[in-house]
Amino acid sequence: MLSIANASLIVEESKLNNNFKILTLKSEEFDNIKSSLIGVLSDYYVDPQSIADTLSRLGKEAASKKLLEKIPEAKNIRSGDIGEVLASDFIEESLGYNVPIRKLRWRDHRNMAMRGDDVIGIIVDQQQQTIKFLKAEAKANKKLGRGILDDARKELDLDDGFPAPHALQFVADRLRETGNLALSDLIEKVQLVDGIRANQVEHLLFTFTASNPATLQKESFDAYDGNIKQTSVGFRVTEHQELIAGVYQGVIDGLND
Repeated sequence: MLSIANASLIVEESKLNNNFKILTLKSEEFDNIKSSLIGVLSDYYVDPQSIADTLSRLGKEAASKKLLEKIPEAKNIRSGDIGEVLASDFIEESLGYNVPIRKLRWRDHRNMAMRGDDVIGIIVDQQQQTIKFLKAEAKANKKLGRGILDDARKELDLDDGFPAPHALQFVADRLRETGNLALSDLIEKVQLVDGIRANQVEHLLFTFTASNPATLQKESFDAYDGNIKQTSVGFRVTEHQELIAGVYQGVIDGLND
């Protein structure tokens, strides 16, 4: 797990089962979260087993090149990827959902943003064979603007607020390919046969920013009047750009050693 759990909780508010919070990274935790991100980032781009197979067949240089060619060069893509990694960690550590597919592994091109829902989290009640989904939008910008938050709200509200059908099918297909047939079958059943209900879905708006999300993100949170449970989290890192640059440089340096 990343050091986001050690960030200072500055604001927390609940409203009709919806939750809003702002977390600020403590200066003394900066190096810890940078090291943690360096340690986990490669797994989001390439399956560790795939790297291990390449290493055993072709050697360290080929394995390093395989991962290096997945790492984005564009600054905005790097920022967005870190946002998704942080959001995924928060989802699993703080909200109790599992994020079963690291979708960045299937990106068309390393300098292109992926389409569809940013992150989908899943909780399965094995006894009842029921499933809940978390649909998440992760926004990573040094300065948080109203337009960014409006875009996130529009994305969350698409498809009646439910996970996009193509995004769920993507998850189900990848799970089937990786051998998790039971979860793949359950997702397809609820999507194609049973149908998804509003009480099976939760939203997360997660921002990773250097600016203070207290005003604009709270305004966006208060404006929601739908019937899907909302969690809105602003993760503030004043050294936003330095963290992103340091993480990617650390990963690249490790590959070049």
